[in-house]
Amino acid sequence: MKADYEEHDAILIARCMMQIKAMFDTDEGLNFIQQYYINQGLKKFGDDGKDAVDEELRQMLLRDCFTPEFVKDMTASERKKAQSAMMLLAEKQFKKTIKGCLVFRGDGTREWLLREDTASPTASQEAITTTCVIDTHEGRDVMTLDVPNAFIQTYMPEAKEGEDRVYMKITGMMVQILIDMAPEYREYIVLENRKGVIYVRYYVLFMVCCNQFRSDLEAKGFVFNPYDPCVANKVVNEKQQTIRFHVDDLMSSHMDPKVNDDFAKWLNMRYGLIQACTIVRGKIHRYLGMTLDFLVKGKLKIRMDDYVKNMLEDFPIKFNKDSKQETPAGNNLLEASKGKLLSAEYRHIFHTTVARELYVSKRACLDIHPTITILASRVPEPTESDWKKCVCMMQYMFCTLLYHLTLSAGSLRVMKWMIDASFAVHPDIKSHNGGNLSFGGGAAQVM
Repeated sequence: MKADYEEHDAILIARCMMQIKAMFDTDEGLNFIQQYYINQGLKKFGDDGKDAVDEELRQMLLRDCFTPEFVKDMTASERKKAQSAMMLLAEKQFKKTIKGCLVFRGDGTREWLLREDTASPTASQEAITTTCVIDTHEGRDVMTLDVPNAFIQTYMPEAKEGEDRVYMKITGMMVQILIDMAPEYREYIVLENRKGVIYVRYYVLFMVCCNQFRSDLEAKGFVFNPYDPCVANKVVNEKQQTIRFHVDDLMSSHMDPKVNDDFAKWLNMRYGLIQACTIVRGKIHRYLGMTLDFLVKGKLKIRMDDYVKNMLEDFPIKFNKDSKQETPAGNNLLEASKGKLLSAEYRHIFHTTVARELYVSKRACLDIHPTITILASRVPEPTESDWKKCVCMMQYMFCTLLYHLTLSAGSLRVMKWMIDASFAVHPDIKSHNGGNLSFGGGAAQVM
């Protein structure tokens, strides 16, 4: 098994995950990914949300991703294992459009489906950053692509004799939407707890899709990186082509733009017959929430301006042009918590801010990583002194909003790690270490 993070990073991320889990089912639950269940999404997005739901279900019907089933033709075990469908709505920031996504609720399948069969491999942040530095150093043409309905273009193998088939339950308002599109589904409606339900046989599994895409690339001559299952390379015209994929978001690079043209044509022929792949060319790309800027030759800028602006807008303290903060933390960062515990309202704000900053600190704002490391450890019981440190960090983010992580390479043959350690600097006399990786200009990775 490959570990993406060192132990101390894993502990901090796990703490945030556990805190989120503990609060998820309450009115104080947190939402960092900005996806909404169908009821919430329709209230927020209105007609645009309804159009997104219609489009997603229509895609499912066109691609025969599921077929209706009479309950009498299902075994008791199959009906028990059937999981509810969830329609999620989210705003695509690059185009400001609403996207619907019908997913199979997986938390009820843990007893009979292996995690490996339901997981969706994604390229690591380290792999994306490193390969993009190589792209800008070599002056490659970069192309990003969004494969429409990637998961539902691959079909689950037939169940073996004696095995249960996989079923999904369409419930709630999606039942009416579905029968409006396909009236023949009406005869399959059954009542459960006085509500209409349609059982459908589901033909899609995340891991099957990823394996299919991997097989397709290997058939074209790509060789996958042994350290990251979502990075593949191929030599074309004596130059390397690199593919990175994160679920259905792909990035391709090669010195010759025609190689990317040919790859886009192949991808559309293979996966874009009903709806064409969304293709972005040029020097600026929006990828996985980051803006990757290749405008300056030999330099890569990674920006998340909208994300940071949204954090500043949501923060209760507002800063102005007279605000000054040169570092994300003061000399007291490692001191023990002091003062009274924060109120429930401010604990919620503190927790939300730290979790959102943890996300950006791994991508575009690596300079705040040491500060986040400390603040994340204070999430369970933040005090007044911790709040001041949080405000200090947010003020620094405001003052450096126009500064961006800029990476370059002096040579691709030399990567340098800079490491250091401080002895007994924590209140419990523990030490603290850290390091960063650089190709020559800027830190490509920190820990």
